[in-house]
Amino acid sequence: MLQDARFRAIAAQMLLTIGVVAIMFVLFTTTARNLELRGIPIGFGFLWKPANFQIAETILPYSSSDPNWWAAVVGLVNSLFVSVLVILLASMIGLFIGIGRLSQNPLLRGICRVWVEVARNTPLVVLLIFNYALWWEILPLASEAWRLAPGTHVSVRGLSMPALRWSESGVVPFVFLVASVACLIGAAYAANWRQSVTGRRPAYLAVAWPLVATGVALLLFMHRDAISIEMPEFRRANFAGGWSLTPELTTILIGLTFYTAGFIGEIVRGGILAVRKGQWEAATASGLTRAQTYRLVVVPLALRSIVPPLNSQYINVIKNSTLAIVVGYQDFMTVVSTMINKTSHAIEGVAMILGVFLLVNLALSALLNAYNRRIAIVEH
Repeated sequence: MLQDARFRAIAAQMLLTIGVVAIMFVLFTTTARNLELRGIPIGFGFLWKPANFQIAETILPYSSSDPNWWAAVVGLVNSLFVSVLVILLASMIGLFIGIGRLSQNPLLRGICRVWVEVARNTPLVVLLIFNYALWWEILPLASEAWRLAPGTHVSVRGLSMPALRWSESGVVPFVFLVASVACLIGAAYAANWRQSVTGRRPAYLAVAWPLVATGVALLLFMHRDAISIEMPEFRRANFAGGWSLTPELTTILIGLTFYTAGFIGEIVRGGILAVRKGQWEAATASGLTRAQTYRLVVVPLALRSIVPPLNSQYINVIKNSTLAIVVGYQDFMTVVSTMINKTSHAIEGVAMILGVFLLVNLALSALLNAYNRRIAIVEH
């Protein structure tokens, strides 16, 4: 039996597992005993006690009398809100940077290269602190705010912009809009499947777009009183109404987007360079313009090289969002750190941080890996 290589491998793995579990058990029991001697109980019962601290900027409703677990949820939503916005903005900007790095225009190519070099060679925490300090040094007071667009102002108090407001009667067009988008996405998948099977793309999708657009437009017109645009107005020392972003949130959005877009730009450039020269020549011979070549040929082919490293960058965005603590934005990391300081449950708090970020990143990685498998070339 000992001569069986498979048996020896299984036995070695079992012994290693038992050793790891034993070490973890000793560490846990020793830590629990030491905490008990110091009068610090271990457990997650503190999550149901009132938080008794404020969160300055929230997406979900929150008050200091809410339990700690709800404060953690509010902080997590703040982190996910920042991460999603940064991922969307950095992806769009990074795409243009990657294409701009290959442009024939020397000015555009130089600007994109400077962006990439600054982003890749500057520590993110230094970049955030610099942006935050620059915000307070350059921008004027709210009474003298710079007007970027109609209803959009920026000052030391933050960024104010118009907001879309829905009344209760606006639920019907909103639900219809969401259902229409879902139907169009389902129809697009069905059309792609039909084309892959028969080689011919059905025409119903081309007809569905104008019909759905017409229906949505008519429904929005019928419920036009339920939808309004609220413009920010200057009152006393700050703007009221509309949608406002604090300097802290704006700083983390700008800094993290600038940083991530530089890395994504290089990923996009590498993916485009991986497309074979013959594909470019075939697109040119077909009469496609350079913009059409990028949109219809190059970018779809480059995605096979872009998606795997892009997965890592998106995960880094979620992890780097914890650096919001350096500019005072209260994300999940900051909220749980406040709980630790107030309750002395450091081990439980750190375990929450590790567990939550592990689950979020694994879920994001699973989604991107599924998409990567979908676009990958299958060798038979």
